[in-house]
Amino acid sequence: MKQLSVIGTGVIGNGWIARALANGWRVAAFDPDPKAEARTRAFVDNAWPSLEKRGLAEGASPDNLRFATSLEAAVDGADLIQENVPERLELKRSILAQIDAAAPPEVLIGSSTSGFKPSDLQQGCQHAPGRVIVAHPFNPVYLLPLVELVGGEATQAEHTERAQALYQAIDMRPLVVRREIEGHIADRLMEALWRESLHLVNDGVATTEEIDAAVVYGCGLRWSLMGTFLTFHLAGGDQGMRHMLEQFGPALKLPWTKLEAPELTDELIDRVVEGCEHQAAGRSVSELDRRRDDFLVELLGLVQKYWPEAEGLEGRI
Repeated sequence: MKQLSVIGTGVIGNGWIARALANGWRVAAFDPDPKAEARTRAFVDNAWPSLEKRGLAEGASPDNLRFATSLEAAVDGADLIQENVPERLELKRSILAQIDAAAPPEVLIGSSTSGFKPSDLQQGCQHAPGRVIVAHPFNPVYLLPLVELVGGEATQAEHTERAQALYQAIDMRPLVVRREIEGHIADRLMEALWRESLHLVNDGVATTEEIDAAVVYGCGLRWSLMGTFLTFHLAGGDQGMRHMLEQFGPALKLPWTKLEAPELTDELIDRVVEGCEHQAAGRSVSELDRRRDDFLVELLGLVQKYWPEAEGLEGRI
């Protein structure tokens, strides 16, 4: 039974823990917060019904989780190490350097960072810096299969190949990013939509609920199956993308987009918070988590049904 070692047990770290346990791995976790273990076990309990619906691997059990009393003890015996500490570069460098010093040089170290480049994270690692890569997942990690893999200046092809195999072993779909860039791929796309959404709220064009409805009942439904480019390819009719670009391309020059995020004023914060609280309608975050998870379990089944070739996606990227 393979072991995933998780350093940092916030939402993302706990998501990795639940996914690994569901795929029959042992998990060793470390977090200096004395309340971390209780939170993690409650998180796994809340996620487990959805994981059961998706299907558990042989030997899968929450009992395969242990909390270590130190970082060094957590990485002992690891087949893969996942770092998930807060998004502060110096903190991540420090923790990754400690992991690098404690773990055997052949053990891969993935960072869940959503923004930093791996070459920046590798600085300070003296033991085997090339095995420190970005392995960026998406929340909820225990259900969403995409993981962006990004190598740094010290990373060799063999590190990336081993990373692909390891993350596939916990039922992830690796996307190897061709070159390192802040924010990788998916977050840059999401940030563009998030930025425009904030402008629409700030300018009084729409409420948070109206913007979410535009995504849920419009573009979001298509994106679940085809993504952006193939969706626009269909918009061109029988001639596909070429006709779409010829017909709608000039509109790209129109000043529709706001390239910079709006200033996060108190007024904008209040509008966003009040809008989200209205949408939540008194439901707790854990209730919303379960509703989202039930939906994703069914949606993932549909995606696999209508896009079976995605099983081999990682081999074509």
